[in-house]
Amino acid sequence: MVNLLDVQNVKRTFPRGGGEELLVLDDVTLSLKDGEIVGLLGRSGSGKSTLLRLIAGLSRPQGGALSYMGAPIEGPVQGVAMVFQGFALFPWLTVLENVQLGLEALNLPAREMRERALAAIDLIGLDGYESAYPRELSGGMRQRVGFARAVVVHPNILLMDEPFSALDVLTAENLRTDLVELWGNRKLPIKGIILVTHNIEEAVLMCDRVLLFSSNPGRVASEIKIDLPQPRDRTSPQFEDYVDKIYVEMTARRVERMRQQVGVAAIEMPLSHVSPNQISGLIEALSAAPYNGKADLPDIAYEQELEVDELFPVAEAMQLLRLAEVEGGDIKLTHMGKRFADGELNERKEIFSRALQNHVPLAAHIRKVLDERVSHSAPKTRFLDELEDHMPEDAAEETLKTVVSWARFGELFSYDDDAAAFSLENPT
Repeated sequence: MVNLLDVQNVKRTFPRGGGEELLVLDDVTLSLKDGEIVGLLGRSGSGKSTLLRLIAGLSRPQGGALSYMGAPIEGPVQGVAMVFQGFALFPWLTVLENVQLGLEALNLPAREMRERALAAIDLIGLDGYESAYPRELSGGMRQRVGFARAVVVHPNILLMDEPFSALDVLTAENLRTDLVELWGNRKLPIKGIILVTHNIEEAVLMCDRVLLFSSNPGRVASEIKIDLPQPRDRTSPQFEDYVDKIYVEMTARRVERMRQQVGVAAIEMPLSHVSPNQISGLIEALSAAPYNGKADLPDIAYEQELEVDELFPVAEAMQLLRLAEVEGGDIKLTHMGKRFADGELNERKEIFSRALQNHVPLAAHIRKVLDERVSHSAPKTRFLDELEDHMPEDAAEETLKTVVSWARFGELFSYDDDAAAFSLENPT
């Protein structure tokens, strides 16, 4: 039986300055079978949204091949529809007119377009709102319009790019539940779904298989099959086991990557922007009851209302600074992490400053340069140029921004944004 979708060894790059290219996807292989929901789970920048655009035929790969129902994908695919994170509605059109837009390319008679649009609106739970404009709708209702516009064309494959992330928790949960129910009852005119998400529980709730993506470049690191009947109970031990399994899998790969980075005393270590307040907040939450210094990542994520893309960068920063250890789906405060939690502000600053100099090569490098210069100052470009020799421009900016934020808290050095210069002078 032919798969709905086959992606084989796909590679995608984007141009960078100086004639170089940024590798975003590398050797990505996956498939989608009839009746499946496949989740793509990973942090921002792992190329998941780029992959969706390739599947939809909106862009072309530099290597590998994609096929839809056995035919090569060489342009926009009529049997594939997409739902975006943003609602992407035309504010001057009514609900009915927005949904009908999806049918105009099919050159259907006006009557059939209207009947199909009304049926999609009714199916997705918006009956009675046909004449309303987007400004009159809540966020959840606007996203329902987006779903109706996608399903009205009766696609074989529905691509969903974080469709619930812009919604509040209760609205997102309601929409997820309705979608799973419609899918389970075979009421949706769709054969397969690919869901991009950062939410591990969402992936376990909705998907038959979850592909875990690594970053820089994006690759399929592993696959986990969710062997649970629908509808799924979030409170069941089996559901929680799958959530824990994914956390452990993602943590193990991140821990290995962090260990490799920590072992390299080089300034080109890329850093995700995490503020000292975020680090302090998670340390305080961990040190308090009921955790008392150690917690399961799923538990602390739920308690702090953090998704993967928010929790893991903070946990990685704490591990880099030797304030915590992450292992097997758990996060545990180190001795210095406990001292930080118990200390007053000045002691926290001292601990943070020592951690920067001992464990963050770029911070130590900037401090050394400032110490050695007679003026005790240096322009931002002095360090930005060094970073851009080893990473993309946006990653260099983010890395430098992170070190500036950490150094200000630890009072290791100062940075004047107006002058775009570092110095050892106290901040004003």
